[in-house]
Amino acid sequence: MDQLKQLFYEKAQNAAKEVKELLKEHGDKKVDDVLLDQVFGGMRDITCMLWEPSLLDAEEGIRFRGYSIPELREKLPRAEGGTEPLPEGLFWLMMVGEIPTKEQVKWLTENWNRRANVPEHVFRAIDSLPHDTHPMTQLSIGVLAMQNTSVFAQRYNTGMNKSEYWDATYEDTMNLVARLPRVAAYIFRRTYHNGEHILPDISLDWAGNYTHMLGFNDEGFHEYMRLFLTIHADHEGGNASAHTTHLVGSTLSDPYLAFSAAMNALAGPLHGLANQEVIRWIQKMVDTLGTSKPTREQISEYVKSTLTGGRVIPGYGHAVLRKPDPRFMAQRQFAEDNIPDSDLVKIVWKIFDVVPPILSSLGKVKNPWPNVDAHSGAMLIHYGLKEFNYYTVLFGVSRSLGVLAATCWSRVLGLPLERPKSVTIDWVKEYLAKEYKAVV
Repeated sequence: MDQLKQLFYEKAQNAAKEVKELLKEHGDKKVDDVLLDQVFGGMRDITCMLWEPSLLDAEEGIRFRGYSIPELREKLPRAEGGTEPLPEGLFWLMMVGEIPTKEQVKWLTENWNRRANVPEHVFRAIDSLPHDTHPMTQLSIGVLAMQNTSVFAQRYNTGMNKSEYWDATYEDTMNLVARLPRVAAYIFRRTYHNGEHILPDISLDWAGNYTHMLGFNDEGFHEYMRLFLTIHADHEGGNASAHTTHLVGSTLSDPYLAFSAAMNALAGPLHGLANQEVIRWIQKMVDTLGTSKPTREQISEYVKSTLTGGRVIPGYGHAVLRKPDPRFMAQRQFAEDNIPDSDLVKIVWKIFDVVPPILSSLGKVKNPWPNVDAHSGAMLIHYGLKEFNYYTVLFGVSRSLGVLAATCWSRVLGLPLERPKSVTIDWVKEYLAKEYKAVV
C-alpha cells in the first residue's frame, strides 16, 4: 500500500469511528430548517451534505481543511525556484488533512507520472468527434472513454467486498487525476493547433507538465497555472459539479462516470462557463469604447448600460460569498507581482473599483464583489492562451482534485445513495392550506 493510501486509510478509519459515535448520540438532532423558498429555489443553503476537503465561509471564503488561500500560498510546497503552491500538495492536504512535505509532494508527482499513460482508444474516441465540438464535450467523452479501465468497476464485477470500495476508488482517483492533463492537452492541440501534439515531460510537476503539453514554456505561465489549478480545485460540496460528482458516485458509479457527469455540470453557463462570459464581456466593452485603456468613468457608463439592458455583470456576485473572493485576490496579487503593465489586467482592476459600488446602489445585490472568474481570463490571455472556449477545461482539470478526493472520503465512510424527498405544487398548496387552517 502506497504512503498516501496508507495515511488516508488510517485517517479515514478514525473519522469513520468518530462519525459513528456522533450519529449514535446526536443523529436525531435537527441541524437546519427548510423554507418553501429553498424548496423552489434550488435547495439553496440547505445543510444536508458531508464534504471533507473544503468548507466555504461567507466572510472568509474557501478553506481547504481549515487553511485559507493565503495560508496555502505560504505553506504548501513549491516547484524549485517557484513562488506558487504545487497542486499536488493541495490534493495531499484534502485527502488527509495534513500539509505535506516536499518529499511527499515529490513522491506524489512521480506516482502520477507513472500512472499518466492514456490508452490509445481514448484519443481515437476524441478524434472521432467533429473539430468544432466544444472542448468540454470532448473532455467529458474523453473521461468516459477511459471508464473501461476503472479498477472499481472491474473489481465490483468480480464481487468486491464493501470494505474494499474505498481502495478501488482511490486507485481510480489517482489514475484519473494523473491522466487528465494529457487528455486535456490533447483536446487543446487537436482543436486549436491542427493536432500538433506535444509529448509529456515527466521531469516537470503536474501543472508544469500540463502547461508544457498545451504548448507554453514561459516559466511565468507555469507558475500562474500552478496557482490556477490550486485555487480552482474545490469550493465545498454544494456547487453543481461537486454535487454532481457526489450524487452520481453515491450510486456506486465509478469515478470516471461520476467525474464525466461533473464536467457536464461544469460546462453550464451558470457554473464553469462563467469565465468565458467575463472575457467576452470585457472584449466587447473594449471594442465598443474603442480603447484598450478605458477610464473608470467610461467603464462605469458601460456597466450601467449593461444593467439597463437587463443583463448581469459577468464575474460579479456569488451564491455564498459576501466579500471579494479570495481566489480573485490571489490572482490579483500574482498579477501585481508579475504582470502589472498588462492593459487587460488593468481593466480588470478598474472594473473591481467600479462595479461593487454600482451593484450596491441597486439595493438588491447581497454580494457585489468579484468571484474567481472575474480575473482568470485576463491572465490567460496575457500569457497567450486566448482560446476562451477552452478555459472551462482548465477549470475541470483543477476541480478533479477536490471532487475526487471527496469521492474517496464518501466511499471510505460508506455514505449512502443520495435520495432527497421531492414534492409537487399541489402537495405544497395542500400543506399550506392545512397549516393555515390549523393556525386559524
